[in-house]
Amino acid sequence: MERIYAGASVSISDLKKNPSRIINEAEGSPVAILNHNKPSAYLIPADAFEALMEKLEDYELARVVKERESEPTVKVSLHEL
Repeated sequence: MERIYAGASVSISDLKKNPSRIINEAEGSPVAILNHNKPSAYLIPADAFEALMEKLEDYELARVVKERESEPTVKVSLHEL
């Protein structure tokens, strides 16, 4: 059985019939979109998606910092900047 990462789910057919109702009933929570009873997509609020993208960007920046921390440093004065 496949895990569903949402408290609610809806079939693609029901989503097509009335997407606004699904969004309103979700009250800001994610909704799993099912195709043949398997999750095929997730419908999440815009602010949750934006927060997720920011976390991914932070993770990527942290990875780059970690990767570069063993590289030699170059001293630069404020005047040179």
